[in-house]
Amino acid sequence: MTMERSVAELKSHLSHVLAKVEQGERCVVLKHNKPIAEVVPIKKKRINQTKIGCAKGTVKILGDLTEPLIPVEDWEMLR
Repeated sequence: MTMERSVAELKSHLSHVLAKVEQGERCVVLKHNKPIAEVVPIKKKRINQTKIGCAKGTVKILGDLTEPLIPVEDWEMLR
């Protein structure tokens, strides 16, 4: 939801407006009934919950990862 406040209203009710912004609302600031600014909530950063090594032991490597899966003779781009 978006609310509109004049500069004077914003100055008078800044704490109230900021409390609403904190709850997710946006506030458009008006000067002579023309929008001049917008106060928006800051997106909360998500904390990475991944733990290093959490998948250790869950993958089996079958073969040599440095060798191609198909023989070099079968590569069309080399012909």
